[in-house]
Amino acid sequence: MPKNKKPITLNYDELLEGMQIQLVDAMIKSQERGTKLVVVFEGRDAAGKDGAIKRVTEFLSVRKTRIVALPKPTEHETTQWFFQRYIAHLPSAGEWVFFNRSWYNRAGVEVVMGFSSPEQQAHFLTEVDDFERMLVHAGTVFIKFWLDISREEQKKRINERLGNPLKRMKISPLDQVAQDKWDEYSQARDHMLAKTHHFEAPWTVVMTDDKKSARLQIMRHIIKTIDPEAKCLMDVDDKVLFDASEVLAGRRHLNP
Repeated sequence: MPKNKKPITLNYDELLEGMQIQLVDAMIKSQERGTKLVVVFEGRDAAGKDGAIKRVTEFLSVRKTRIVALPKPTEHETTQWFFQRYIAHLPSAGEWVFFNRSWYNRAGVEVVMGFSSPEQQAHFLTEVDDFERMLVHAGTVFIKFWLDISREEQKKRINERLGNPLKRMKISPLDQVAQDKWDEYSQARDHMLAKTHHFEAPWTVVMTDDKKSARLQIMRHIIKTIDPEAKCLMDVDDKVLFDASEVLAGRRHLNP
């Protein structure tokens, strides 16, 4: 670069469009290769799962992209193998599936709210690694995001939802519980990460107080996972996105 010439910097909207174009390119390549992709979005309430998924999927193929956000299990489903209702939503060749919350409800909200028994929760933790290994060994590209948010930012976003009539569909009775039971959710998160972070299906942590940076870093991670040779418009920001092994080794800390 010539002396005194400043590098070109792009604003958020320009970066967003550029990363979305690269996501489209990555999807085209994955369709050509028959790649199956599963992306799990987990995190605290108001951490930005909906917004991130919306930006990631906005321009992807409608026929080859699915967003799965399952309601609580029916009475019939509660009699099935716990993972059974998720299996029907797994991708075929060339498809991308995004789980907006997933089987990890059993290690999070169900623990805090008592929606399942301690025995069921413990059994889940003994099975989930094997379940995910089967997905990977069957040729599925598998990404797990944990979206973390500070208590102050969560409170701010929940209050914004309550005051915005367009966000009424985002409001749930669990929103206030998220603040009242903050410490319990922290403990459940830490236990879940420690028990379910493994080489074949690692957790990637995303710090989401700056939701725009979080969205861009999530896009970059998906692109580079699908196409490691892709030249992204931005570098990884390890203040925003990093491997959960950093947390488990004590080198990084999540919001307490």
